[in-house]
Amino acid sequence: MLRVLAVDDEVPALEEIAYLLRQDPRIEHVSTAVGGVTALQDMVQMIGTGERLDGVFLDIRMPGLDGLDLARLIGGFPNPPRLVFVTAHEECAVQAFELEAVDYLLKPIRADRLAEAVRRLESMTPAAADPVPEDVIPVELAGRTRFVPQQAVWFAEAQGDYVRLHTDEGSYLVRMPLAALERRWAGSGFIRVHRSTLVSVRHVSELRFDGGRVMLRVGTETLPVSRRHTRQVRERLIRQFRDRPAAPGATRSRSLPSPSATLPSPSAALR
Repeated sequence: MLRVLAVDDEVPALEEIAYLLRQDPRIEHVSTAVGGVTALQDMVQMIGTGERLDGVFLDIRMPGLDGLDLARLIGGFPNPPRLVFVTAHEECAVQAFELEAVDYLLKPIRADRLAEAVRRLESMTPAAADPVPEDVIPVELAGRTRFVPQQAVWFAEAQGDYVRLHTDEGSYLVRMPLAALERRWAGSGFIRVHRSTLVSVRHVSELRFDGGRVMLRVGTETLPVSRRHTRQVRERLIRQFRDRPAAPGATRSRSLPSPSATLPSPSAALR
């Protein structure tokens, strides 16, 4: 089943194609956007929330951001959706197929041609059982959208209604509660170490006790662990270190303690 977005600056035309798409049993969900700018904003939001988008049915002549320019931007997305152009203009077909369009439909839309475009889209869409691509977070930077991969994030820090993502290339502010990010990345190697901090276990290089407090070395930063999270963090990191395979011929680093190392008991750390 396909999830698609229909884009047109003329509302009657947008409603017509959305209606026709919803009649097709191969279509699971149809979103709509009036104009290219709105469509771009909607797609960035979809990526941010992890929503799947298989195809975009796209008009060409639109004010502000036309369909061809929007298609070029979409091509820069991680795992971009397939494109089907829907237009009244024949002369843009060559440019459309240079952008690897699945199909090029002329208005007024015929039901049989739209059905064929959906068939082509379905045949080029990976099955749902395929591996899920690495999660990315879209970040707005001075009119540009940058996609920050999950694995690049050292830790995430709550700042009001926002989250600041810290990476080796800098930090990025994203409008998202920390709790929502924690749920989204559950099971992906992130652990809460403080009410305002979510840490990537893969980037932790050191755990130490300093004046009764647990401290973590994450990337180039040193972060405190709250007392309520001490036991969970200590056990998770020791388990992670113990189970991590060593490179062939290499000796395992002792920055993190082994399970047999002498450490203050969790109860002592919590006092």
